[in-house]
Amino acid sequence: MGTAPLALLEGLAAFSQCEVHVVSCVQQPVRSPEKPAESIYYHSVIVPKWGWMRGAYIGCVRAVRKKLREIKPDLVHGQGTERYCASAAVYSGLPNVLTIHGNMRELARINQARPFSFHWLAACLERFTLPRSRGVFCNSHYTQGLVKGLAAATWLVPNPVRGMFFSPATAIPPSLPPILLNIGVISPRKSQIEILELAARLHQRQVKFQFHFLGPLDEGTPYGARFRQQINQAEREGFARYIGMKNANDLVACMDAAAGMVHAPYEEAFGLVAAEGLARNLKFFGARVGGLVDIATGTEGAELFEPGDMAALEEGVFKWLSSGYVKPTQAARQIRERYHPEVVARRHLEIYREILGHEK
Repeated sequence: MGTAPLALLEGLAAFSQCEVHVVSCVQQPVRSPEKPAESIYYHSVIVPKWGWMRGAYIGCVRAVRKKLREIKPDLVHGQGTERYCASAAVYSGLPNVLTIHGNMRELARINQARPFSFHWLAACLERFTLPRSRGVFCNSHYTQGLVKGLAAATWLVPNPVRGMFFSPATAIPPSLPPILLNIGVISPRKSQIEILELAARLHQRQVKFQFHFLGPLDEGTPYGARFRQQINQAEREGFARYIGMKNANDLVACMDAAAGMVHAPYEEAFGLVAAEGLARNLKFFGARVGGLVDIATGTEGAELFEPGDMAALEEGVFKWLSSGYVKPTQAARQIRERYHPEVVARRHLEIYREILGHEK
């Protein structure tokens, strides 16, 4: 399960008047708690391989529908259009809503997805399911603009940030030189090679810093292999490192040891990592795309640049490093007020009641 749905469950657990049943399709039996929280229940349903993408998720839809007949919920919430969740919700036979986590039609368009590829099929399913639901939870103005022409109703509801990112900051002495983080899957969409090349130019300008890259790296792809080659050279020169994968607790510690974050994708539905970094009072440099605009607006220490304008981004980072790399002090409070799990969960409950009130 993705970090945004997990954070939402964390928030919903604080509201005892709402009973939540999580239904998840799996291909093999898994060991999971049946009741992760007092008002939250977990159900895994086994679906053979034919019932997944190769079978247009029909097996998943049937398995979820069968489990829902046992649970008898008032409302079904499909988390994402990437795989089976949206289809299972709209075919549940019950009042249902969807959340967009990634804009699959837009990603298919940008990537020029070939017929019957994953992105092509996901885009087809998104186009089919959106108008068949009661409405769509949109995690940013960008997402809302992409779906409101298809959806019966839309609500602007951001992804929540996990509670651990609002814990008291770890007392770690400031790192010298200052550390800047880039967090995410190493891929063309996230522009890590371009950011690494930016770091190399900063290094040539004699400013002191360390760039740390965190996230999955597939060296079997051309982009991944090229990144590995360039990061090895950067590590030899001493200005950048590839850290690899980190669990949530270690990620918080990495953020507390850092001074800033650079995140410059060319497409971003929301940008949860940006909100997480700002929740730790990191200086943030990002691209003016998607949900990053919503997160940065009115948030101390957040600077955005036109997507692809690495020269302007470089100059912004250079000025900040040269002037003493001051971190924000109010960003964490501002992010808490907008993205804490309980804040977002409360908005979900308001919308659920609105929909169920209309059903009566």
